[in-house]
Amino acid sequence: MNNNLPVYLITGFLEGGKTRFIQEMLSDSQFNTGEKTLLLVCEEGIEEYDPAAFAAPNVRFVSVDSEKELTRAFIDRQLKLHRYDRIVVEYNGMWNPATLYDALPDNAFINDQIMVVDSTTFENYNANMRQQAVFMITDAEYILFNRCTEKTDIGRLHKIVRANNRRCGISYEYTDGHTEDDTFEDPLPFDVNAPVIVIEDRDYALFYRDLSENMKNYNGKTVKFKGVAATDRSLPAGNFIIGRHVMTCCAADITYMGLAARTPVILQQIKDYDWFVIEAKISIERNPIYRAPGPVLVVKSLSRTTQPDEPVATFY
Repeated sequence: MNNNLPVYLITGFLEGGKTRFIQEMLSDSQFNTGEKTLLLVCEEGIEEYDPAAFAAPNVRFVSVDSEKELTRAFIDRQLKLHRYDRIVVEYNGMWNPATLYDALPDNAFINDQIMVVDSTTFENYNANMRQQAVFMITDAEYILFNRCTEKTDIGRLHKIVRANNRRCGISYEYTDGHTEDDTFEDPLPFDVNAPVIVIEDRDYALFYRDLSENMKNYNGKTVKFKGVAATDRSLPAGNFIIGRHVMTCCAADITYMGLAARTPVILQQIKDYDWFVIEAKISIERNPIYRAPGPVLVVKSLSRTTQPDEPVATFY
């Protein structure tokens, strides 16, 4: 078994174009230069693969008929049969991504995660299978919307993606064969360069995500927002947590997304579920609530307030 085993994960809903995308990948001589490839096919659609068109005869197909079948033992058996250089996965859009992650051997890593989407059905899937759509969008490094026409509202597609993933690449493939890269700008709903970055109630989720992904942009900046407090006896003296409960896609995934804060205020005055308006300077440093250096709010002012009309923040 190789020391490092790259995995190319292709996700998307049924009949979204995953098979054709992988067929083109493996038919490209720049991608397929002879590496021994295990192709795990987790979804059976109308299109079928044509191995005769692959750039090299180096691919072994293995069908995975059910999510329960996709286990560490199952993949280990495949890897013992042959010495593979990489794994390509056509993943079932209805399966939990964690099933695959848990099944991969320790030496495997996701080299690329690409979501292939039928633009004509995406909004319907996003509305009715929101949790699965969010899982795929959030983890994708690149998203390809295919079957686009001049009538496709690519601005709408862009907004849905960016509400959940601000870093992935996006392209639009049109029915006439040409492809266009996404060129929309994504201004944040608040000014990161303002003397005080004021975060409105509805924008906390976007602020938290951007802060997590671009901490260096916020180091030394002053921020002001409304949040709910949490305390923990394991925190150093003068420390507490403040943030908001955030819903990514549905009520089942509501999570408290809080930030470490440091204040001279006596902590007995701060109780769990108390709402405050906080103004603080952001310092990137180590704190027990983070596994690595993270944003710590050095409090300038802290005043009690009432719960907002929508206490759970969303990505719109």
